[in-house]
Formats: sequence, structure tokens, C-alpha cells
Amino acid sequence: QVQLVESGGGLVQAGGSLRLSCAASGSIFRGNVMGWSRQAPGKQRELVARVTSGGSTNYADSAKGRFSISRDTAKNTVWLQMNSLKPEDTAVYYCNLAYGSYTYWGRGTQVTVSS
Repeated sequence: QVQLVESGGGLVQAGGSLRLSCAASGSIFRGNVMGWSRQAPGKQRELVARVTSGGSTNYADSAKGRFSISRDTAKNTVWLQMNSLKPEDTAVYYCNLAYGSYTYWGRGTQVTVSS
């Protein structure tokens, strides 16, 4: 089993920044992919960004140029730096870790961007 614990969410004004952190523990295999997804009220959960153990990254179009994902593979930790936040970024942000056919999820952290 893998446990993921997120932190760093909160309330911020439009144009501001937040940095989310996620620490993974448990039976973690090498070669996994860690990432962040989000779910706004009434909407489906969507991928925001992900990073492989080798450092390759992917971003949703909405995150490109504003968000940056990074990880410390040795410490099983991933961060999401979010800049130039917009009200439409308001959502619960979930950390996830994928390996093979398994995907593990954290409980989420709320990000609210006021206009």
C-alpha cells in the first residue's frame, strides 16, 4: 500500500502563487509516475501535471507556463508550484502516484482563488 499526504492548499487572490507538496510513503516501487490532478465542483477530475522518476514532465494546457511540477525521487516527494493563479483554478487538488496498473490517491487539498 501507498499513502499520499498533500499540503499547501489555501485561499489566494487572483495573480498569486501557491506551492503544493505531497509526500508518499509505503511500498513504493521505482519507475513510478507522480502527479497532480484537480476537481472543481460539478466537474470531472482532470490531470494538471505529472512527472516521471526520470524527470520527464507533462502539463495540461491550462497549466502550461504557469505551473511547475518537480519531485525528489529519493524522498518520494512531489511539488506543484502554481503561479499567476486564476479563479478557474479553484478546485480540490489531488496528488497521485502511478505504477503499472495501480494508481494511488491522496485525500486532496483545497485551493481557492478569489477574484
